[in-house]
Amino acid sequence: MIMNQVIASPNIWRHPDVYEKENLGVDPDGVLESAIREIHDWAGETVLDIGCGTGFHLPRFAAGAAAVVGVEPHPPLLARALARATADPHSTRISVRRGTARALPVPDASVDVSHARWAYFFGPGCEPGLAELGRVMRRGGTAFVIDNDARRSTFGGWFRRALPSYDPEVVERFWARQGWHRRSLDIRWEHPDRATFEAVVRIEFAPDLADAILAEHSGACVDYAVNLLWRTYA
Repeated sequence: MIMNQVIASPNIWRHPDVYEKENLGVDPDGVLESAIREIHDWAGETVLDIGCGTGFHLPRFAAGAAAVVGVEPHPPLLARALARATADPHSTRISVRRGTARALPVPDASVDVSHARWAYFFGPGCEPGLAELGRVMRRGGTAFVIDNDARRSTFGGWFRRALPSYDPEVVERFWARQGWHRRSLDIRWEHPDRATFEAVVRIEFAPDLADAILAEHSGACVDYAVNLLWRTYA
């Protein structure tokens, strides 16, 4: 039943080892973390990581949070997240549970900070998941969504080429109607060598587009615009 509620993520589902390398290369300057902490620091709070994948972000949250819950629907990724959490020095603060954005396995009003990274970028259609957030967030808690800003940056141009029907204006109006705020941020997508960069590009884009991107873009780094979306629950 769980998998019937999930849209597959071919990049991480099929290539978790390469996706791990991609995570290591996203935002090396910590722009996103600084912006999130400025709005709502998770120190001493209960954090929910929705679609946590292999659990890449769980240790970072657990270093300062009182408790961290990672939720992931895909069993192979869930197993990796659990192994990562178990090996972490702050493992007693971390739990990993199978679930979806539409059916979060946490009690009502139990979360101070929620984090979803590249999980909601189509906007319309996410209403059930957003309603579920309304159930689990505490008063004064803040939910964050990190999304592609398809209007700007080199990576944004690649994203539009991959999904020509994607309309960023429609998506931004959707979030505004839902009562969310938006901050557009500039980060980098940087990898240690060209081979890693090429591998990551090839799990993110169809073969023909990946070939074109790699032919026109040299090096192992690209500018990347993202939207940080958030809502604080009164």
